[in-house]
Amino acid sequence: MSATTDKKVLDVRPIPPAQKHATIFATFDALAPGDHFVLVNDHDPVPLKHQFDFVRKGQVGWEYIEQGPELWRVQISRLGDQAAAA
Repeated sequence: MSATTDKKVLDVRPIPPAQKHATIFATFDALAPGDHFVLVNDHDPVPLKHQFDFVRKGQVGWEYIEQGPELWRVQISRLGDQAAAA
């Protein structure tokens, strides 16, 4: 088993492109502060990170677990909501 068996994994590769970001944000919004999921994608999701930084500023932890060339895995964490109130 992989090292991520204790984590929620969201593999967006089979999701239609028009639905990917909405699905990812819904997954993030369902997290409790301090919780996380692992995003699996077939390309570097850096544009998604920029979107998170803009619309959920101070709420998102972003840690690459695997960086290509064929598979990217990113641990996305929900930080405490104190940053959102600032």
